[in-house]
Amino acid sequence: MSKLQYKETKDSLIIFAKIVPGSSKTSIEGLLDGMLKVKVAAQPEKGKANKELISFLAKKLGVKKRDISVISGHTNPLKQLEIKMADKTILEKLGV
Repeated sequence: MSKLQYKETKDSLIIFAKIVPGSSKTSIEGLLDGMLKVKVAAQPEKGKANKELISFLAKKLGVKKRDISVISGHTNPLKQLEIKMADKTILEKLGV
């Protein structure tokens, strides 16, 4: 069983994610090669899928939307997400 890949920095946590836009609903689908696999209901146009992803994860993790940002992969399904002021204990809330 693979584990979620992440990096801890001084004041944030960086997770790796594979996004599947245009799905029927937004949900966490488990892990794929150590990445968090998330289906997103929004289409991949004008940043809609990224906004939906951030809103969904913020609610799931109990953090503010402004504390989550896409730091790489803005137009790619493979993304790096930074969660500010978080440590690895927050990952338990993802249920993977």
